[in-house]
Amino acid sequence: MKSRTLFSCQSCGFQSPKWLGRCPDCGAWNSLVEEPVGAGAAVNARSAAPAPGGQRATLYAEVDVVEADRLTTGINEFDRVLGGGIVPGSLVLLGGEPGIGKSTLLLQAAADFAARVGPVLYCSGEESEHQVKMRGERLGVTGAPLYLLAETCIERLIEEVDRLRPALLIVDSIQTVFSLKVASAPGSVSQVRQAATDLLFTAKGRNLPTILVGHVTKDGSLAGPKVLEHVVDTVLYFEGERHHAHRVVRAVKNRFGAVSELGVFEMTGRGLRGVPNPSSLFLAERSMDVPGSVVLATIEGSRPILVEVQALVTAATFGNARRTASGVDPQRLPLLLAVLDKRAGLSLVTDDVFVNVAGGMRIDEPAADLAVLAAVASSLRNRPVPADVVLFGEVGLGGEVRAAPQAALRVREAAQLGFTRCVVPEGNLSPDDLPSGMAMTAVRTIGDAIDALS
Repeated sequence: MKSRTLFSCQSCGFQSPKWLGRCPDCGAWNSLVEEPVGAGAAVNARSAAPAPGGQRATLYAEVDVVEADRLTTGINEFDRVLGGGIVPGSLVLLGGEPGIGKSTLLLQAAADFAARVGPVLYCSGEESEHQVKMRGERLGVTGAPLYLLAETCIERLIEEVDRLRPALLIVDSIQTVFSLKVASAPGSVSQVRQAATDLLFTAKGRNLPTILVGHVTKDGSLAGPKVLEHVVDTVLYFEGERHHAHRVVRAVKNRFGAVSELGVFEMTGRGLRGVPNPSSLFLAERSMDVPGSVVLATIEGSRPILVEVQALVTAATFGNARRTASGVDPQRLPLLLAVLDKRAGLSLVTDDVFVNVAGGMRIDEPAADLAVLAAVASSLRNRPVPADVVLFGEVGLGGEVRAAPQAALRVREAAQLGFTRCVVPEGNLSPDDLPSGMAMTAVRTIGDAIDALS
């Protein structure tokens, strides 16, 4: 068969017979790359066809449920994000920015896993065995049955898996490996799709837990086709600010655990160290009795975390007021300020408003609305919020304060850290969940909340 070429979008996988400046599917510019398609693709399509006499369908009621024991990685925070440990035969994708600590975390997990469970094969397509060993010496990795492989060919990698039969496989990274079945360059949509599929069959067929490292684009999303995230069982994002010592691993997809689970790590000279109590870390340098500072009780997955929300209101210099938010949704901040103006009578038309979550933490849930408005009102009035007060709640367009989920967990976490008063939505007031020494103040509107904090 005569070979031909197609142009594939490196963002979404869309294919076109001719080059286009803008992908008509996802809208990305200059993302179409030429890839050869010919006899090899036809052979792959025929080899992927189901063989006669395959597996028959099974009635739902006749399927036996087998609870597989999770395998601990030895790092409690990493196990928490995975849902209690890694499931045998599962495929995990870990993405993050360059230099954030993905390879460091996985090398630590590989060493601990090898010492506890069995041999681990760490395949690196970006570093040689000597470079990985140098990092391991810095992290204190010794005496574990950890095998290093500097290989980018997926077929040779699978041959090595069959020879060693490891208990865990780590591939760093999926964008560097390639398959001999595909003629395109490593990192292209076709290669990433083929490599992910081969590793999926390897993981499921051999009941081998596998962790893949994925690159991210400049907007923070995982590079490669979207099918990559659909193929894997778990998708983790490694986040963190370069100017802060802590790192966050967040689960955005997990077939075996809770979504939006969070693991907090601290970067040290000996590698990443799990932080069992993130609230103490984020509130360690909090200033007391300063206007514009409040404490928010937020929920990440199943874990309550207390963070400091700061706001600064100052007169606009050039008459065009700015609204800047870091750590909270910047699109929601103007909406909340409009509610504060209309429903509470606090005008901010001629003022610049800056909102920040101290420590580099990013809060996505609507329950942070009340804390943001309380911090803004405190800075505008120049009246500090009492240091022993914690609050949470969603604010609607009518100025009402709506109930937040898992309120009992938030209140108990605040009580354990010494807070004595909690401002909560009226729908979350439950005397049964009241910890000893905690006073609850229920509010119905944003005006009631500002008056209670004054």
